[in-house]
Amino acid sequence: MVSFIVLVIGFVLLVWGADKFVEGAAAAARRFGVSPLLVGLTIVAFGTSAPELAVSATAALKGANEIALGNVIGSNIFNLLVVAGLSAVFCPLKMDKTLLRRDWPLSVGAAVLMLALMAAGGGLSQPDGLILLACFAAVMVAQIRPALRERAPAPTETVTMRGSLIALNIVLGLACIVIGGQCAVDGATGIARMFGLSETLIGLTIVAFGTSLPELATSVAAARKGQTDIAMGNVIGSNLFNILLILGASAGLHAIPVQTTGLIDALVLIVVSVLFYLPARRGKIGRGTGAVMALTYVCYTAYLILR
Repeated sequence: MVSFIVLVIGFVLLVWGADKFVEGAAAAARRFGVSPLLVGLTIVAFGTSAPELAVSATAALKGANEIALGNVIGSNIFNLLVVAGLSAVFCPLKMDKTLLRRDWPLSVGAAVLMLALMAAGGGLSQPDGLILLACFAAVMVAQIRPALRERAPAPTETVTMRGSLIALNIVLGLACIVIGGQCAVDGATGIARMFGLSETLIGLTIVAFGTSLPELATSVAAARKGQTDIAMGNVIGSNLFNILLILGASAGLHAIPVQTTGLIDALVLIVVSVLFYLPARRGKIGRGTGAVMALTYVCYTAYLILR
């Protein structure tokens, strides 16, 4: 019974926190005259990647870096197929030209680099981690510098939220998202154990799903508010953060051994990233495409369970 209560509390915190976080992030974009896409790619993406950072850093410090790798790849596949897919089901996602021209290809490139480094050395070494971190710094410069050059202060009448309230919404919303995500994972794991599911199955499904709940809650909330740039920027930005920053830092702390299944999962990430980039290039991910993306994740999960 306690697990069910914890699960419900987690979902309530996630939904409420995501709503406040998106509201604050959108207001911040208006106040500072930067695009909602940049806010989604940076502030929102970093905030919703906090659970992945916590899990991967803990795994690295304990020398269990296989968890860090599985967490990153699994979360990225979930972000692209489920977070973007369900967001599109709620509200078709209009694609920003910059995201299509620069950021989505960068996320594919990051995944290709990760796979190449893993295949070349049978895993990710500490120098490989430094390479990923250097690429992360370069990506941040490529995203932020043009946006700051082009930014223009918004007319004061469009900024309806005080600066202190913007900060409160962002901080409080993010805190609720992180705590709610942890409660949801704990509750779901407890329920799974009640029904006798294996620890391996729990890790492959519930924990991977749980660490991506902040991205899901935030992007769906953004899509429902019509902030599709924040919704999609969060997905692509989180995927870049996960590979280049989180996996780079984890490998920098401790070399990561890679099994064959890890290489296969990395290849799956690349394939789905390219596959769904093609319809997105037409300028929109519609409800039909979003449903296909979510269904693809269901098939991938079935494969994980059976292998």
